[in-house]
Amino acid sequence: MTSIIDQEQHYCAENYAPLPVILNRGEGVYVWDEQGKRYMDMMSAYSAVSFGHSNPRLVKILAEQAATLALPSRAFYSDKLAPFAKRLCEITGMDKMLPMNTGAEAVETALKAARKWAYQVKGVEKNKAEIITCHGNFHGRTIAIVGFSSEPQYKAGFGPFPTGFKQIPFNDIAALEAAITPNTAAFLIEPVQGEGGIIVHDAGYLAACAELCRRRNVLLICDEVQAGLGRTGKLLACQHDNVKPDGLILGKALGGGLLPVSAFLAREDVMAVFTPGDHGSTFGGNPLASAVSLEAMNILMEDQLAKRSQQLGERFAKGLRAINSPLIKEVRGLGLLIGLEVYPEVCSARRLCEALLQLGILSKETHETVVRFAPPLIIEQQQIDWALEQINTAITNCQ
Repeated sequence: MTSIIDQEQHYCAENYAPLPVILNRGEGVYVWDEQGKRYMDMMSAYSAVSFGHSNPRLVKILAEQAATLALPSRAFYSDKLAPFAKRLCEITGMDKMLPMNTGAEAVETALKAARKWAYQVKGVEKNKAEIITCHGNFHGRTIAIVGFSSEPQYKAGFGPFPTGFKQIPFNDIAALEAAITPNTAAFLIEPVQGEGGIIVHDAGYLAACAELCRRRNVLLICDEVQAGLGRTGKLLACQHDNVKPDGLILGKALGGGLLPVSAFLAREDVMAVFTPGDHGSTFGGNPLASAVSLEAMNILMEDQLAKRSQQLGERFAKGLRAINSPLIKEVRGLGLLIGLEVYPEVCSARRLCEALLQLGILSKETHETVVRFAPPLIIEQQQIDWALEQINTAITNCQ
């Protein structure tokens, strides 16, 4: 173990602080280390592995497509992108999609679309478009995106940043109304702030935002890279408030846990601002990614994973709330996206994650005070119950 860790620390930039475990195999909700010890994966690669590790249906499609045609470039048509695009638009209710690879790339696509829409459709003066974001947001790691982050570490040493962004408090409709001007192109929001600590807005807030944006001719763009595709107990997290956004950003689980796949989806007039040459991606929409993603969407719908997430998430959250400990400050979340906030003076979130590691559960802290629980959506009830026993033990050991 030490040799592998030493090699990574020697040759890789130190932009992560991993827990001391070396994984080499995964199946379903479990992964194994080099010594053969089994762990339950409660991270799912930040929701990317919603269908479980090495899902046999997805692995089969991956192998078949890789042996057929993987990457011809969007300079030509392929037979896989159109069926994937059709399926994704149909299940989300959006008009069109633009395929990319990572979540950050899809966010950048949304920003470009919103600005060009503001100039071409809304009539905003050239280079005056504004996009409103929320405090506590996490939309990726590019220069533009970290520029409108409220987390000092994400920004430190990386300026100067692009202008044209405003920040308002999350879950504050009055703040949104006050921030909108004639130059406002879009309001970009995570319906559930994942990296921010699994922060859920009040019921009705997103619906009020949608109504306000319609009234003021502002695009509502929901970033559901982490919270979308069944993770919160609905197909989309915005559906908890019965909201259909003007733009939708998906990623992570879209690639079935096998490939980086993302997409920006929007209504017709928003996507119409793009013409050939405006935007693109060497790998975006490639046949390999499209085939795997189409099968992932089929699994999501056929196996009713959103409903499963809602039911098992309620059981999981109820079990966590039943743990009586001075360490626990709050349990919050939706579906199988749950945050356990701790009092760091009792035990840090990092130390709790290390205790869980010893008991066979993998998770990771965020903002030093919240432990995330986001297992694959295929998890079984008895596995949830076993995890609750281990979490209870870990909390007792950390008090």
